[in-house]
Amino acid sequence: MIEIAGRQRLLSGAFRPFFLLAALWMAGSIVVWVPLYMGHATLPTAFAPRDWHIHAMLFGGVPAIIAGFTLTAVSSWTGRPTIVGWPLAILVLIWLAGRIAITVSALIGPVAAGVIDLAFPLTLATVLGREVMLAGSWRNLRVVGLILLLGLADAGFHLEAGWHGLADVSARAALSAVLMLILLMGGRITPAFTRNWLKARGDSRLPTPFNRFDAAAMIVSGIAFVCWTVGPTWFGSAVGLALAGVSTAARLTRWRGLATCSEPLLLVLHVAIGSISVGFIVEALAILWPDVVDPTAAVHLWTAGSVGLTVLGVMTRVSRGHTGRPLVAGKLELVIYALVSVGALLRMAAPYAGEAYLHVIGCAGLLWAAAFLTFAIGYAGILVGPRVSGRA
Repeated sequence: MIEIAGRQRLLSGAFRPFFLLAALWMAGSIVVWVPLYMGHATLPTAFAPRDWHIHAMLFGGVPAIIAGFTLTAVSSWTGRPTIVGWPLAILVLIWLAGRIAITVSALIGPVAAGVIDLAFPLTLATVLGREVMLAGSWRNLRVVGLILLLGLADAGFHLEAGWHGLADVSARAALSAVLMLILLMGGRITPAFTRNWLKARGDSRLPTPFNRFDAAAMIVSGIAFVCWTVGPTWFGSAVGLALAGVSTAARLTRWRGLATCSEPLLLVLHVAIGSISVGFIVEALAILWPDVVDPTAAVHLWTAGSVGLTVLGVMTRVSRGHTGRPLVAGKLELVIYALVSVGALLRMAAPYAGEAYLHVIGCAGLLWAAAFLTFAIGYAGILVGPRVSGRA
């Protein structure tokens, strides 16, 4: 009976299975990737080791976390009940099938692996799109559009890897889609959560609501990502990235992030958006002075830093809030945020480490994996257990 109740609770909200499995996948894939990168292990995958790693992150773990968040949030967007029970279990199995298919794609063939893999983003977009359209919540179709764009990048990844041996343009397109989704959703929830937190403390100086400036900054960021995707060394891309970095930083200054320093559960979301702004600038400098600023260091500021902080910040907050726990960070959350931050900084520093490059890569990967494993272990009881009394 206890086992059945636990299974029912696990399928009572999309954040529960997807956050738990995504965290285990992110940690496990990095643990596999480190010896794979150093030539000490192999996988029966049709992808090159570099591409398997990129795919595992951008098209494996991140979409699962996106699913956990959006399928949980869609009920508040639309006023409709969200997917639970067996329909949710089927969606989780579709995601798991994709992860297995990519890993053993050399055995089942790249075409079959691609079809199985692409089933998840298409199904997720369909489920979300249906809910949004039935409720007439048209502005949230932007989220569905970005998920479809990520799925399109995934299809391009398969084609590009098959034709050229390595995926390039599609990898940048995928990262751009993920970062745009963070800028869109983070630009909504971060100031909103900050507003609620400040109001509860009687502070009358509240974040500026979304307005035309935010919309203009999003447009600038989107154009910059398109330029960078198709022309990663073009001077015009550097200009666009620099403008996007400045406009994103300007957005951030309007959200009163410094006032949240006493609450890491909220501060981490501001830092994550801020790291995207810094990433724009660093990537622009890498285009202008590639001998001084390593382009891979700039990209890993976005992947290991921005994406890592964002997804862990969202997972901790959503998991606590939707299980009735206080929205306050404890020692566990601080350890999670510290591990992913140090891992990201080490990954950025690796190109400058000289002969210690491989050692720094290994340490960075293990610290980053430890952050997600710590979340999985520390939050397993929360995600599988019952809701408790507390602030929702």
